[in-house]
Amino acid sequence: MSSARKIILGLFAALAAFGPALAEEEKKINLYFWPAYIPEELLQRFTKETGIAITLDLYDTNEALLAKLQAGATGYDVVIPSDYIVPTMVKAGLLQKIDAKAMPNGKNIADGFTAPSFDPERAYTAPYTWGTTGLVYDTAKTGGELPDSWSVFFEPGPLSGKIASLDDEVEVFNAAAYYLGIDKCTETPADAQKILDLLLKQKPDLKLYSSSATVDRVIAGEVAVHHIWNGAAHKVIAAVPTARYIYAREGVTQWADNLAIPTTAAHPDNARLFINWMMDPKNIAEVTNYAGYMNSIKGSEPYLKPELSRDASVNMPAEFADRMRPSKECSPTARELRNKVWTKLKK
Repeated sequence: MSSARKIILGLFAALAAFGPALAEEEKKINLYFWPAYIPEELLQRFTKETGIAITLDLYDTNEALLAKLQAGATGYDVVIPSDYIVPTMVKAGLLQKIDAKAMPNGKNIADGFTAPSFDPERAYTAPYTWGTTGLVYDTAKTGGELPDSWSVFFEPGPLSGKIASLDDEVEVFNAAAYYLGIDKCTETPADAQKILDLLLKQKPDLKLYSSSATVDRVIAGEVAVHHIWNGAAHKVIAAVPTARYIYAREGVTQWADNLAIPTTAAHPDNARLFINWMMDPKNIAEVTNYAGYMNSIKGSEPYLKPELSRDASVNMPAEFADRMRPSKECSPTARELRNKVWTKLKK
């Protein structure tokens, strides 16, 4: 046998011996999540059960997540895009297929979430939580009950200077669109101008735009009314008995957040393991108990805190069902108009 052939056979033998070790991923996973969206104790338990260490980084808007991935960010293994932005991310080639329904725990996905419009086959996403975006207020600071309308937010009158808005392009634009009776995905410049005019008129009445520390801000009495996600509102109501949540009669966004794996993930196998683990009823129930947002997994109910079902901000009364406005992907023209409004507003 020639020496060259011996070398080649030796290389093949080495690859055969070390192949599995080389293919095995590093015991690590990098999460890129919304703030206050998963309990530290749950992450620690995942590491204890799997041996996979977790690193957690935070973002505060879907647009920030999109921009980060479009800029070529690498290393993030699991992200949580909201429903409306998933199609944009898929079209841009930013998410890899995961076939969530084919995972062992895919059978636990609740019926209403198995074939969402933004990902009909659950090819790219697995469900995490869902909720609404409305207003929370403290009756002790507002002088009593407020009307169930966005007028509280856009025409605050004596509450001027005592209200805060989310610092979120989509949520702010949507709220204004609902109040004015305009399609939130409008492609008409005149409609966009009406929304901008309303937001510019409102701006002096706001104490600030902020998507962080919303709960602490209301509890501390820094503001009387806050534009807020319902899970955060639940935390306020749990701490402040005089607090209330508004499902505005003009319309309230209903959204769903999802687990997904970027195409640039460094540890995709670990990411799939994590996503499947999160579709276990007991595990996702811990997220709901911590964050205050309902999840999309069957069988989690026995593990939920009783107070969740008693809080209208989490367990929406049936009478408000017709006020729900599902999130949807707007056209590029509509998104450009919305971004122009936001840019001018935040000058």
